[in-house]
Amino acid sequence: MWKRNGLSIVLLGLMLLFLSGQVAAGLQVHNQELLQHGRAPLDVWHYLGSGHFISATFENWESEFLQMGMYVLLTVSLRQRGSAESRPLDPAQENQRVAPGPAPWPVRRGGVWKTLYGHSLAIAFGCMFLLSFALHAVGSWRAEQLEQQLQGLPPPGFLHHISGSTFWFESMQNWQSEFLAVLALVVLTIFLRQKDSPQSKAVEAPHSQTGD
Repeated sequence: MWKRNGLSIVLLGLMLLFLSGQVAAGLQVHNQELLQHGRAPLDVWHYLGSGHFISATFENWESEFLQMGMYVLLTVSLRQRGSAESRPLDPAQENQRVAPGPAPWPVRRGGVWKTLYGHSLAIAFGCMFLLSFALHAVGSWRAEQLEQQLQGLPPPGFLHHISGSTFWFESMQNWQSEFLAVLALVVLTIFLRQKDSPQSKAVEAPHSQTGD
């Protein structure tokens, strides 16, 4: 179990650890704000349904899914000479070997199923991005409604909120950082190495080698 799935188990554990930390810190911050305005503090279960938590969480998730989805699509046709994150410049150099074993059922079925399966990774990331974007929009709207109410101002409508600068500032500050991170990974793997990492070229590989 550990040998076959250790990477995903550790990543899931780290995600849950830091998500728990976010909940604990966010609950404290939000309750402090509520108390300052004479409101009753929330318990953890009500906090998980609050706009404060939903907006902050899915604002980040949407940017991650956008980053990975676009990266999957862009690396289909674009190349970066010398990067371990790029397909080789010469298609003939690509290793297209398939491990022995039965092909996935959409491949065996053929037709539209094989076509959909051939794009299923990008489709999955696209769906997760849209769902996270929608939840971020709703959570951000609810958070602004509460903030306006605490200040004695009329709460904004949903369309007014998502067309305003606050919502898009929340989104764009995350989107730009995700593409910066991918750019750094693509460029740094041209010149730098990490021994035994599949994200790196071999230590002895020349800088001009493209692909891992």
